[in-house]
Amino acid sequence: MPFTRREFTRTSALTGAGIALTGTVAALATAPGALAAEDSKHGHDGHGHDHGHSHEPGYGPLIADPEGLLALPAGFSYKVITHSGVTKLESGEYTPSNHDGTATFEGPRGVTLLVNNHELSGTRAGWEHPVPLAEGLVYDPVAAGGCTVVETRRDGRTAEWVGIAGTSTNCAGGASPWGTWLTCEETEDKAGKNGLLKDHGYVFEVDPYDKRANRDPRPIKALGRYAHEAVVIDPKRGHAYLTEDAAGPNGLLYRWVPPHGFRHGRGKLRTLADDAGVLQATKCFDSSGKFVDDLSRATKIGTVYGVDWVDVPDRDAKTVSVRKQFADSEVTRARKLEGMWWGDGGAYIVSSFARAESPVQHDGQVWFYDPKRRTLTLKVLLGVNADPSKDGAFDGPDNITVSPYGGLVISEDGNGIQHLFGATDSGRTYPIARNELNIGSEQEPEYSEFTGVTFSPDGKTLYANIQTPGIMLAITGPWKRQPNRH
Repeated sequence: MPFTRREFTRTSALTGAGIALTGTVAALATAPGALAAEDSKHGHDGHGHDHGHSHEPGYGPLIADPEGLLALPAGFSYKVITHSGVTKLESGEYTPSNHDGTATFEGPRGVTLLVNNHELSGTRAGWEHPVPLAEGLVYDPVAAGGCTVVETRRDGRTAEWVGIAGTSTNCAGGASPWGTWLTCEETEDKAGKNGLLKDHGYVFEVDPYDKRANRDPRPIKALGRYAHEAVVIDPKRGHAYLTEDAAGPNGLLYRWVPPHGFRHGRGKLRTLADDAGVLQATKCFDSSGKFVDDLSRATKIGTVYGVDWVDVPDRDAKTVSVRKQFADSEVTRARKLEGMWWGDGGAYIVSSFARAESPVQHDGQVWFYDPKRRTLTLKVLLGVNADPSKDGAFDGPDNITVSPYGGLVISEDGNGIQHLFGATDSGRTYPIARNELNIGSEQEPEYSEFTGVTFSPDGKTLYANIQTPGIMLAITGPWKRQPNRH
């Protein structure tokens, strides 16, 4: 049943800011150079600077790494877990390149399991270190992408093996409530395009605990075929929420509603019929009932939109891309819909940036979707970074995670210098790490994006990847609860 504009307007009037600030992560802050909302009452100026408070969030300034890899605050250290072309799988082949979305899972006797996407597009011939074609785990034998499973042990030893191979452009994804990984293909390539033998643009399930469960990979076609970025599952209602990173026109936020009587569980998604359940796209409206065509229209933290859901006509995009099956007046679009994380009873959703293809420019948004109220609330808004080559400003949020120490941890995929940074519950941002691996030249330095930010199950280790060449890092140090000051 649609959540009508009248209902949303009435609810907004009755509850006011109670809608705007749902969840543990309240109206989150902006980074330096960001657009802030009413920051003066919080004692800071919208540029990450606090006035009159001695207790700064975060862990202090970042200290340059003599190894030229990762700058961290004092007291923190890192360990390289996997490194493409350096470390090897159990099979003896090199770790694949282009690390992306990652999740952790608790194994036996202190073991941590990580599933790591490898964002490799097109055919294997185009990459020095594609995902190896492990027997029985291959979807399309010419495709370069896939996932590996990494095991880290208390004694420091690690092991790595293939979870799925023969997929394409495995970007983000998401962990399921039942302990598996949903890997997402960020492509719309069909069989015959770019040398591929099968249709791509699907979600696949990877079980980090059971290698046999991953045999004979099958796409979950019920979740649609498009340039998937990330997915989260509502553990209470069973709905899946999925982002699309696409332009011309901008991508969509989707919801998949399972068929009546369906019960989630390990391996259940791959048993679904291709047309099982209903795939829908968002249609937003403001508190006055006005339709919102693009999420970039929101220019103030705390902005709340009501959400309706519109059925997708052809989820497999047999002739027309899913996002192009709608007129602009039928759905709400957004540029670079990327990372997602389920927390605080809803989904945190990133729009990484907006440029000329969007109504309003920005350098990053984080939204919170509340499924109970059916509202989207803007939590983080980053203004356009005037000089990405200078350290201090953040832009281009991508993968995110909800921190066990409060707030969010965000991986940066912007221009220039790249960071991991945090955003506190009360609205402050702070640096956690800086990529110092220059893959460009001294005259024109270039730094790869961070990806796959996620904490270990016990919260003691923060894992993150440098996408190029493909390095997984484990960061440890004096983590602490961040101040919750309003």
